[in-house]
Amino acid sequence: MAAPMELSCWGGGWGLPSVHTESLIVMAYARFSGAPLRMSAVDHSWSAPQGDVPVLISEDAVIAQPAKILNYLRKQKYNADYELSAKQGADTLAYIALLEEKLLPAILHTFWVEAENYCSVTKPWYASRIPFPLRLYLPGKMSRKALNRILLMRGEPPLYRLNDVEAQIYRDAKECLNLLSNRLGTSQFFFGNTPTTLDAFVFGFLAPLYKVHFPKVQLQEHLKQLHNLCRFCDDILSGYFRLSVTDG
Repeated sequence: MAAPMELSCWGGGWGLPSVHTESLIVMAYARFSGAPLRMSAVDHSWSAPQGDVPVLISEDAVIAQPAKILNYLRKQKYNADYELSAKQGADTLAYIALLEEKLLPAILHTFWVEAENYCSVTKPWYASRIPFPLRLYLPGKMSRKALNRILLMRGEPPLYRLNDVEAQIYRDAKECLNLLSNRLGTSQFFFGNTPTTLDAFVFGFLAPLYKVHFPKVQLQEHLKQLHNLCRFCDDILSGYFRLSVTDG
C-alpha cells in the first residue's frame, strides 16, 4: 500500500476546493494521477508567515512549490503525463510558461491589488482563515508581495509604476485566455480525453478567476465569454471534486 501523503493548502470557497491557484494545481494533478493525498486546509490554524503553501508532507520528504511537488509525485509513479509524446511534453512547458508570464500578473492584480476586490473579497476571506493577531497584518503583507511580484515581472524601464503597466497586464491576460480557448477548441482536455499536467495548471489559474465573486470583473467577464474554458473548469470540478467542494 502506498505511504500516506498530506497536502497542506488553502481551503475552499465559491464552489472551489481551494481558492489558491498553486494549491489547486497540485490538488487537480493528484486527482488526475490517482495520487492518494490527504488534503489539510490551513484555515484557522495557519501560522507560516511566508505563505509557503501548498506543502506536501510524506514519510521521507517535505516539498513546497507545485512543480517540485508534481515531480515528486511522478517519482512515486503517479504520472498524469505517461501517454504524452515528446512534442506534447514540450508544449506543456511552453503553455505553463505562457500562463506564468501573461496570465499570472493579471490574476495577482485582480485578487491582491485592485482595491475594491482586495477590500471586499480577498482581504476578508483570508483574514477570516488566519489566526489572530496574524490576520491584522498578513493579508496586507501578501498584497504588497503580489504588487512587488507584478512590478518585478512587468515593470521594465520606463514602466516602473503600477498604473503604467496595468493596461498592458490585462491586454496580455486576455490574449493568453484567447490562446488557451483556441488551443482547447472542442476537446475535453488540452491533449484529448485524459487530463494531464497542463490541464492541472490551466485549471489552477482559471478556476479562481472564474468562480470567485468580485466587484471588479474585467478579466472575469472576458473569461466568461470563452465558453469552452468555463466548461473545462466546470467539468473538472464536477468530475474530480464533486464530493470535496465546499462553498464560501
